[in-house]
Amino acid sequence: MALVLSNEAEYSVVCKRNASLPPAARRWVFSSIAVLILGIAGGFAAAGAWPIAPFAGLELAILFLAFREMARHEGDCETIVIAGDMVKVETVRAGSRQQMQFNRHWVQVVVEPGSALAVPRVWLRSHGRLVEVGRHLSEERRLALARELKLRLTKR
Repeated sequence: MALVLSNEAEYSVVCKRNASLPPAARRWVFSSIAVLILGIAGGFAAAGAWPIAPFAGLELAILFLAFREMARHEGDCETIVIAGDMVKVETVRAGSRQQMQFNRHWVQVVVEPGSALAVPRVWLRSHGRLVEVGRHLSEERRLALARELKLRLTKR
């Protein structure tokens, strides 16, 4: 079930992952790296250093798994809609879709401060329910989203 963005929405924002390597480019990069690794491993194997071949295969398997994980999360996004007295949040993560609705008057924007090792996190909270928003944004944009949401939620 998808959120419907209509003219009655006062505010809506979609946060998407940065798809820096689209599927076609990902296949091309993997193929290029595979040819290079197999060529080097083949050269060493021909020179008598055959034990390098299993490690080349392991390297390609790990690279394949990393690229497959990138593909699984390619469509990840968050949609936040404020319309009337409702705040709707739809989260898509690895193909799984979750939708939550909050009453605008009760929802709170919670900013969990970051540390040297972690970036700040932004949550929408109401009546014991919690959803993280802005996961795909940089630290500055995440904090700007928190400020904007606080402003929009207090406006009426």
